[in-house]
Amino acid sequence: MATPATTALRAGLPDRYLTPEDVAALFSVPLETVYAWRKKRTGPPGFRIGKHLRYDPVAVHAWTAELATHA
Repeated sequence: MATPATTALRAGLPDRYLTPEDVAALFSVPLETVYAWRKKRTGPPGFRIGKHLRYDPVAVHAWTAELATHA
């Protein structure tokens, strides 16, 4: 069963779509790493709104949880 978005957002994630800079700050990695993850399709799924790249906080949370299960 999918986690409701409001529950995931209350888990400490912002109440808006994240920018690549937000993701880099969240994981304390360089911005170039976030772009490399996207290019290699190994990071959280992002999407474009026009020319702007954004990340759904729920998807970022799910990606993080998936990494934690493989660690």
